[in-house]
Amino acid sequence: MSADVVVVGAGAGGLASARALGALGLRVLVLDRQRTPASIAKGEILQPETVRILDTWGTLDALRATGARPVGRLAIRDPSGEPLLCLDYAGLPGAYREILCADYGDLRAVLADGLPDPVDLRWGRRVTGLLRDDGGRVTGVRVTGDGGEQDVPAALVVAADGMSSPLRRAAGVAVERREYPHGLVAFDVAGAEVTDEVTAYRTGRGLCLVYPLPGGRCRLYVQVTPDEFRGRADLGPWCDRLLADVPAIRPLEPAIRASLHRRQLLAVYRLRAARLTVPGLALLGEAAHAVHPMAAQGVNSSLGDAETLAATLAAEGGTPEPDAVDRALRAYQAARRSRLDHVATVSHNASRMITSVTGLPKLLGGRMMRRTAANPRLLGLTAGNLSGTDVRPLSLVDRLHQLGLLADRHAHAPSAPAPSER
Repeated sequence: MSADVVVVGAGAGGLASARALGALGLRVLVLDRQRTPASIAKGEILQPETVRILDTWGTLDALRATGARPVGRLAIRDPSGEPLLCLDYAGLPGAYREILCADYGDLRAVLADGLPDPVDLRWGRRVTGLLRDDGGRVTGVRVTGDGGEQDVPAALVVAADGMSSPLRRAAGVAVERREYPHGLVAFDVAGAEVTDEVTAYRTGRGLCLVYPLPGGRCRLYVQVTPDEFRGRADLGPWCDRLLADVPAIRPLEPAIRASLHRRQLLAVYRLRAARLTVPGLALLGEAAHAVHPMAAQGVNSSLGDAETLAATLAAEGGTPEPDAVDRALRAYQAARRSRLDHVATVSHNASRMITSVTGLPKLLGGRMMRRTAANPRLLGLTAGNLSGTDVRPLSLVDRLHQLGLLADRHAHAPSAPAPSER
């Protein structure tokens, strides 16, 4: 095996980077240790900026053909379904004003089916280490598979191997990883139509998130304590309490009860790598960053990484020459770091507003939500930041407006356009 680029990990981020880099004419080898793709509840809410990326790559129509559900609104509601804060994406700038709710498996399959000819995808290949030259630059990977162990040289290695990322560790990149004090249990609820909205219920137990999926299904995430499912055999009483806590989802009761045995229990982390690159290697997706699922930014950031990495390589002529690759990697680091830090801040703040169940964080979250809901300017900023179409970090003054510590004289005035639109 040989390649210009080796991508380690065939999740959505790894496949997206292979798609984007292969389109430059580079020979790309994608390796994944799994023999078949694993099924997991993740990456199903595709924000408008990601819809734009998929359209640019020519894969959007194929994803729509899988039954992906268009959604025009993201709402936070109380347990009875009364609105607390609603973000209407119809008012976003540009041509992309909808979320797409799609199966993660469908997204991965569409990306794999659309890989250019220079891309070779191989399953059941475990990467066991990095190759380096005398100067310490990464020059390829060592791989174990059906044919034994072999070295695969490459001008660029893309580590898209997930949150635990053995390649990140092998490259010596430090990481800050924090676990939230709660988990999420995910249910794939079949035969349950829900409205065309991503709905986050703010309840006494924390977050309850519901959104539509293809085939008349929906995804249900419920916040749980770390030991809530420990040793539990009968989920009937647990479901009774959930429906009492969130009366708005009672119409889904039969479908929820039928899906209890298909639950997935997920730990929730914040993760930030100290850097996105070392010479010869780029970190991408959860190998570099992870955020709370509440704000629906994880897979969206991964596809943004892939687009930016390809753009920086294209700016260097799309050549696999090592010096050009390393210049592109420095540009990738500069272009993505501030954006990813912003996404992490937005995701963490959004999650705290909903998941905090006691004390000052709950009180402040409720206050910020009410003030934002009553302020069209802040609503527009929030929608632009979450959608990725109009990214403008909130200022300290904006935060004071959210807390009600400072009156906003421009609350009902149109937001100023982003720099790219001026």
